[in-house]
Amino acid sequence: MSALDNALPPRRAARAFAPAKLTLLPLVAATYFMVAGGPYGLEDIIGSAGYVGALLILFITPLVWSLPTALMVSELASAIPEEGGFYVWVTRGLGKFWGFQEVWLTLAGAVFEMALYPTLFVDYLGHFSPSLVSGYRGPLIGLAMIAVCAWWNIRGARSVGLGSTFMSILLLSPFVVLTIWALLYRSQGAPAAASPESHAAGDILGGILVAMWNYMGWDNTSTIAGEVDRPQRTYPRAMWISVTVVAVSYLIPVAAIARSCMDSASWSTGGWVDAGRIIGGPWLAAAIAFGGILGAIGTFNALMLSFTRLPMVMAEDGYLPKILARRHARSGAPWVAIIICAVAWAGCMFLGFERLVILDVLLTGLSILLEFWALTGLRLREPHLARPYRIPGGVIGTILIGLPPLALMAAAAFRNHSERIGSLNGLLVGSLAVAAGPVLYFLSRPARNAS
Repeated sequence: MSALDNALPPRRAARAFAPAKLTLLPLVAATYFMVAGGPYGLEDIIGSAGYVGALLILFITPLVWSLPTALMVSELASAIPEEGGFYVWVTRGLGKFWGFQEVWLTLAGAVFEMALYPTLFVDYLGHFSPSLVSGYRGPLIGLAMIAVCAWWNIRGARSVGLGSTFMSILLLSPFVVLTIWALLYRSQGAPAAASPESHAAGDILGGILVAMWNYMGWDNTSTIAGEVDRPQRTYPRAMWISVTVVAVSYLIPVAAIARSCMDSASWSTGGWVDAGRIIGGPWLAAAIAFGGILGAIGTFNALMLSFTRLPMVMAEDGYLPKILARRHARSGAPWVAIIICAVAWAGCMFLGFERLVILDVLLTGLSILLEFWALTGLRLREPHLARPYRIPGGVIGTILIGLPPLALMAAAAFRNHSERIGSLNGLLVGSLAVAAGPVLYFLSRPARNAS
């Protein structure tokens, strides 16, 4: 493949919007919501692997999954701080075909992921008033949440980042209280319902799969690089801080609950609310449920910020209609892409997807592996590219750092080869989605050549 095939259109380099930009703290907050959105979602890890198993999984997974990804993002985002992020990286490192596959895998995974958060929002709201979300009211409230996030995103990246900062403080506050009270709960001699070690030999691979999902999304902030203040300096710092904050916000509450000796086998979705009720009473349970509402909003809002930049840059490169590249006059946000994505995700709410995490991890995980290959490809093709942050070890170092995520993806595929998505094999559904990428690329060639 020639260097010309890898070149991006000149208009990308000439982009020059100057709205208010994201600084370090708002970028860390937005990254936190793109990756975590609080400890919500860890309940199934505790239920399947027990407390000891869960703590091991939550400690090891960021070392072999999050840290390599954060290092990769730090190098590439500081070297190529362009709007579109990982799409630009893969295109420059591997060629236009693979750049298209990167976007397709990400957006296909986003369909399954983004369908989840309005449902979580409605579920946690139902903890306060089940009648409020009964019948048709639940879907309408989910649609209203999507509309609010779309409006918020049209206001610009800085608005989303500042909102994420405020929501992250509110979201994590109940878990600080829960952690303190859980330690006191044990010290006051609360009876142990079950040994924390009783499930340590449970479904470890299943727990790792859920942990991968909870530790996934570090590359999402790269798509807004053009809207970040001093990206060469800000991205590496944001990645290191975010990895630490996410890991700590997962490990400490789980460790505290383990000391309280609550039965690990009783944990399932919504388990943090039940833990708050047992340890702190109804008011703490309500605060944690409210945090779940904020987590669903904040995560959906931050991911919308990331995903909607992909149709914009694809439109600028001729793969999609030009109208998707239109930006808001004041905020610089791609308002047409935001509205169209919001409508598409709203439609997916009613499809009733099963095993969302399986498909999201498969498709998004493959897109992350493409980014690691692009990291190595760029080291070979552009050895003199200025890299303010550089992974040590040369080309060999970039290859080695991608091996642990590759091993985890193989383990996830093995764990889920027999899972079902409705009447179909889950791995088959994911494989069909992957196979659709090359077909769509070649179907898009006439429109791209005409642009």
